[in-house]
Amino acid sequence: MESLLRPPIAFAHRGARAHAPDNTLESFRLALRLGATGLETDVWVTADGIAVLDHDGVVRAGGRRRNISAVERTALPSHVPTLAELYETCGTDFELSIDVKDAAAASAILAVARDFPGAEARLWLCHHDWQQVAQWRELSDGAHLVDSTRLKRMKEGPERRAFNLSDVGIDAVNLHHTDWTAGLTTLFHRFERYAFAWDAQHERVLASLLHMGVDAVYSDHVDRMLAAVTEHQR
Repeated sequence: MESLLRPPIAFAHRGARAHAPDNTLESFRLALRLGATGLETDVWVTADGIAVLDHDGVVRAGGRRRNISAVERTALPSHVPTLAELYETCGTDFELSIDVKDAAAASAILAVARDFPGAEARLWLCHHDWQQVAQWRELSDGAHLVDSTRLKRMKEGPERRAFNLSDVGIDAVNLHHTDWTAGLTTLFHRFERYAFAWDAQHERVLASLLHMGVDAVYSDHVDRMLAAVTEHQR
């Protein structure tokens, strides 16, 4: 089965997480050197409005653990990069999937991306509430929007969800790899929505997803992921 995106995007989850500390510039640089065509990260906004990359949104600052939203950029640990630093270090020649942890961060993300030519068009903004994601279409015509969810949360059923995403301009649905079947991929493709699969860590899982026609995979293991994509393209 063919994907809509050829070749499928190979997203390095939090950078080359299996090979270097996650969500660090070192990890992102390594992922691209290994051949990843996309990077994945998580964005929070600091107390002074800076978009930074961290998974949990809680850091040790001033001797105690604090929410990033309550800490200014200069008080964050040195390993936490800003979104601008990611672009300054790695350029823009890759797809960037961002898990928007704080829905209010979307504006800050887009503001940064617009400072780097070509970056906005390669953004994939992800969130677990598709109705929230739909509101971001007013902020950008160029960025891609992603409903990041699980099949069991689609109370209306996948066909209705696919219709809704198409109707409001959300480009893709991102499901755990265990949710995907060839039939489900075909369903979302019928509505011209991309099918993304996260937590694809093992060779057999990656091969199966690519055979189903998914349009992107997310993995901590960039080497395994690239080998699977390469084999699939033969």
